[in-house]
Amino acid sequence: MSESLRTRLTRVAFNFFPCYRRTGARLTYIAHDYAEVRVKLPLNWKTRGYWGTTFGGSMYAAIDPVLLVMLARRLGPDYQVWDKAATMEFKKPGRSALYARFRIEDVEIDELRRLLAHEPKIERTYRVELADAAGTVHAAFTKTLHLRRRGAVAGQQGDARAAAE
Repeated sequence: MSESLRTRLTRVAFNFFPCYRRTGARLTYIAHDYAEVRVKLPLNWKTRGYWGTTFGGSMYAAIDPVLLVMLARRLGPDYQVWDKAATMEFKKPGRSALYARFRIEDVEIDELRRLLAHEPKIERTYRVELADAAGTVHAAFTKTLHLRRRGAVAGQQGDARAAAE
């Protein structure tokens, strides 16, 4: 997969956006269809914690918005995606640059659309790992996302009011 001009521009804009820029992390790749995103979190003065290793807050901030944006872009404007919960497990102190690879297959997108055709909202949990260049995992995250069709909840309330009248 390659980046398109659109995703390359999105990557540049995302990295320049103040909330993400201040994390110290950078998106390094966005597939043309948003099926894959890669993140690099260097160890530098912005990301270094008290003990000289990668600060845990920087680790979480580096991965925080990525899944939400990927799913929102892949599902399209008829769907809404919100963060619901997250957990973080530190495995090993980060003493070098750390990398995360996010991948959402077409099968997953099809399944989400199928489920949301019958349910007004669903939750999905994803696992993400930050690893060094050798592949050693330094932190693992689980992110729970809340997904719904736009207008599904409001539409159901309107239907309930109409049925009551």
